Amino acid sequence: MGTQESNEETSGTGRRALLGAAVLGAGGAVLGMAGTARADGARHGGGGFKSLPKPTIIGHRGASGYRPEHTFGSYQLALDLGADIVEAGDLVPTKDGHLVCRHEPEIGGTTDVADHPEFADRKTTKLLDGVSTTGWFTEDFTLAELKTLRAVERIPANRPHNTLYNGRWEIPTFDEVLRWQDEQTRKRGKQVWIYPELKHPTYFRKQGLPLEERVARLLRTYRKDRRSSPVILQSFEPTSIQRLHKIVDNPLVVLLSSAGSRPWDFVETGDPRTVADLVKPAGLREIASYAQGIGPTLDLVVPRDAQGRLTTPTTLVADAHRVGLVLHPYTMRNENPFLPADFRKGTDADAYGDVFGAYKAYFATGIDGVFTDQPDTGLLAREDFKG
Repeated sequence: MGTQESNEETSGTGRRALLGAAVLGAGGAVLGMAGTARADGARHGGGGFKSLPKPTIIGHRGASGYRPEHTFGSYQLALDLGADIVEAGDLVPTKDGHLVCRHEPEIGGTTDVADHPEFADRKTTKLLDGVSTTGWFTEDFTLAELKTLRAVERIPANRPHNTLYNGRWEIPTFDEVLRWQDEQTRKRGKQVWIYPELKHPTYFRKQGLPLEERVARLLRTYRKDRRSSPVILQSFEPTSIQRLHKIVDNPLVVLLSSAGSRPWDFVETGDPRTVADLVKPAGLREIASYAQGIGPTLDLVVPRDAQGRLTTPTTLVADAHRVGLVLHPYTMRNENPFLPADFRKGTDADAYGDVFGAYKAYFATGIDGVFTDQPDTGLLAREDFKG
């Protein structure tokens, strides 16, 4: 899930044929033989994503409330805690064209790169979707170089306990994630679902590192590019989802940030519409022509007042359902700073508030699922809600 967080049945052979053979695929042999992985990749998710439990509990960057995000430690724990889907992969490219899993292309806050003197000269300032950003960027490293780094906790002030695991895990590639998915499906005897996000597609396309074709090529390799495949793809850029719609048949989701914001691809192309326009009935109908769902910030479902307390739900859930879209809002977190003010307990930044009360309020709106940093809490909340 992405930067813009406001609270803190056809096979489609024709589409896939559009890819051609000129796209660089990510490599790296891990977690079993490639032939086995491809064979197991042919197993699909039964009745598709609509057959998943409701409300669906999606492990946000794994179980990132308990382990550094986007690591196999975090992904594995999300499955162990019972998550219905794991958001395995905020996908960004390396200099040599591989796809890796990082919250952002800037990795100063999620890896130990600052402790590597050999990479000190890679620190730079770039304009990332209009924002001046200083740090180290994945596109300036080869995969081999990134594999020398280790992941660290991104928000230690809120999760000091997660720093215990700093340095334990390396940066996963998307290829490794797809193999891990197959391995876990075999071991558990149950289809494992993943929910990768394409990060900053316009930014990377302008650098000659387009994401959509790389993602599609890997999905084709593992036979996971079909409508019933256990891989849901998401992006904050509607044109990226439209591009994916032409080359894969996976379920697709448009992420939606705060109402007044504009998707960066809209900024680049001069499209004047904001998210507020996209969540109107006409905007939702357009999204439904190429996607199966939306991932709105929770504030688009239930706004907050000036004091940060929940107010009256909007009509977004009903409007989206009317045109056949599912809603998977983001992000539920147990810690006080991320909860609506009326569900906080005390003022400690790492203390838990009344998160079960918050879940109840959001589930009552009829949302189809939710991204959460603590999947076990989400599952208990669902159990409470369903009675």
